[in-house]
Amino acid sequence: MRRILPALLILAPTAALAHTGIGAHGSPFESGLLHPFLGADHLLAMIAVGFFAAMTGGRARWAYPASFVTAMIAGGVLGFEGAALPVVEPTILASIVVLGAAIAFALRPPLALACAVIAAFGMAHGYAHGLEGPGLGGLPYALGFVLATATLHAIGLGLGLAAASLQRPLVARTLGGLTALAGVWLAVA
Repeated sequence: MRRILPALLILAPTAALAHTGIGAHGSPFESGLLHPFLGADHLLAMIAVGFFAAMTGGRARWAYPASFVTAMIAGGVLGFEGAALPVVEPTILASIVVLGAAIAFALRPPLALACAVIAAFGMAHGYAHGLEGPGLGGLPYALGFVLATATLHAIGLGLGLAAASLQRPLVARTLGGLTALAGVWLAVA
């Protein structure tokens, strides 16, 4: 526990940075590519999607990330166009808590239900990215954040597969619980 709390505290200052002009980092593509890595909320949720997919197995391994990315692109277009989408920030924070809890409790919802929930989360994340898109370069920025998201999903999938190969479900469940707690921390910090 002594090591976990400082790790969570390190994440807290980045919570406010996720959608408030992290700013340009080189080209628009580079800005989009870096954006998901610089906000703890995006980073945790996107890795959790891949991790949850690995823990669920089967078609979820591709369907969960595909649902997130597809909806994220649609949300990005909405944000880019300035459309109003309610409760984006709470949905983004809920994505971390819900995905972490799903891993922690080893939930195995029906594929269609899980994909719909994950798509709602992806829509919110994409919308937040899309709001910054026009100021950071539009399409190249979007391509960067889509590539970054797919990379984070792949990292989560790899971590989940590695955790599963240990044949110690407590490891995966603990990581899920810590993810959910980090989401709660970000919500209250």
